[in-house]
Amino acid sequence: MSDVPDLGLDLENLFQPAWAKGKDEASRFERFTGQEGVKPERRHGERRGPRPDGGGGRREGGSRPDNRFGGKKFGGPKFGGRGDGRRGDRDERRDDGPRRERPEPPAPLPDVTVTFVADEKGVEQLARQIKVTGRAYPLFQIAQLILQKAERYSVHLAVKKKDGNVVQPLFVCALDDTPWLSEDEAVEHVLKNHFATFYQVDRTPTDPPKGTYTFVAQCGMSGVILGPPNYHDYQNQLRKLHAERFSRMPFDAFKSRVKIVKDEAVVKKWIEEQSFKTEYTCLNVPEPLKLPTMEEVAKHFRATHKESIIKQVESFKVDGAKSRDLRCTGLYRLIRMEWENQKRFPLQLAMTLSKQFATHGLQFFKVNKTVVHVNVARPQFLDLETTPVSDVIRRIVEFINATPKCTRRKMIETLAPAPPKPAVLEVKPDEPNVSETPEPTPEQTALISDLHWLIHQGHVLEFADGRMETAKKPLPKPPKPEKKPAEEKPAAEGETSAVLDAAPEIQISSEPPPAPDAAAEAPASPESAVAPGTPPTEQVPSPS
Repeated sequence: MSDVPDLGLDLENLFQPAWAKGKDEASRFERFTGQEGVKPERRHGERRGPRPDGGGGRREGGSRPDNRFGGKKFGGPKFGGRGDGRRGDRDERRDDGPRRERPEPPAPLPDVTVTFVADEKGVEQLARQIKVTGRAYPLFQIAQLILQKAERYSVHLAVKKKDGNVVQPLFVCALDDTPWLSEDEAVEHVLKNHFATFYQVDRTPTDPPKGTYTFVAQCGMSGVILGPPNYHDYQNQLRKLHAERFSRMPFDAFKSRVKIVKDEAVVKKWIEEQSFKTEYTCLNVPEPLKLPTMEEVAKHFRATHKESIIKQVESFKVDGAKSRDLRCTGLYRLIRMEWENQKRFPLQLAMTLSKQFATHGLQFFKVNKTVVHVNVARPQFLDLETTPVSDVIRRIVEFINATPKCTRRKMIETLAPAPPKPAVLEVKPDEPNVSETPEPTPEQTALISDLHWLIHQGHVLEFADGRMETAKKPLPKPPKPEKKPAEEKPAAEGETSAVLDAAPEIQISSEPPPAPDAAAEAPASPESAVAPGTPPTEQVPSPS
């Protein structure tokens, strides 16, 4: 039995609908007449209504509940119905407010090549530090560190050609070195940001518009006052504003945003603007010239200054800081997308970075056939049985091979331990406590010198986390397959065979190549060291 106490609640009556509450077994069938299911006769055009006895429903005598929710299950006013039991008009609930326009899909990205190149001065400093320390650093993590700050790289833009024709032209404004995708965008940029260099605005008073105006039209997005709709210059101002600022929006959608304003201050402001005549005086021309409209100014600029200010190029270099603030929307989106792709896996930057490192004499090798490292030398196996070496070098190589996760400190403490420190005298409070780093002993100096030689020869590899390993012995190459005796073939076929025989042979493994370790090449946190477990002091050198 249940332990829940009886609270005197009639659960059956509580969970019944309102029309059935209070009904007992005796009154449950009080409306039953025995004529259920028989359609009553009615005249043509007569509408079926509620029964005289108060019942409702499609069939007379039916015990249908009262229409508390507007007829059908979700047909009431709350869900858009009319409330009279009939299906509501679905469009009524949509006409409550202005309809939302679908956002236009973004424009396609321009077909331009984007290349990230590390700053040459930063690469030179990195190469110098790698040579001094002798440590091997993962190339892809260095690339990610470079991408963290815009001052460490530059962006190279280049056009693509198809059948000798440029797919997407590239233009540059000589006044501020900004790239653009079209000549019109560059002209608009110059007239907006460098207008005072070529033209001067002159305003002279004139007669105000005649008539009485009580309202004006105003753009709801920019706030520009267009004037009364019945003014003779209204249509010109409307289309001019659409062409200058909202050309990507359909004209009908732009026109629907125009509102009628009856504010006296706004009307007065428009009348004051029309009380002056605006002209544009041309500068930097041999003869003075005045132009009446901005359309004439744009035509004059194209005819006079465009060739010397806006130039079409095939490639252009942008600083990393400027690339994040480009005014050309298409190029900004393209560079942003390529930067995010490189942050996930900087393959392109790593390739250009390897070429820059190669000019400084650095070498590259792979660890576990996946992670590319840059170092002062490639791994070179040192065979102690066939190569005569000193006892110190032999001890270093044997200790590294016998010690897992060997570090420089472990090796020095084991092979050349420092002498015991003398007893420290008590320091008086008045005297400063100066702790001096002990100088290395002659044995430690010789050990470090031999280790330096082994690292720069590639016999020992010291990674960025301080771990040291020796270069492993390369595996023997598989024997070459024997050549089959040549059969008699036609002349053309024999020439092809000779060319193939002269080509270098490439060994192809039957096993599929291992998938690149994306986590090792491009870790999620570039702030960390080059490998898991790296101490905080053993970080990848900063390019800056």
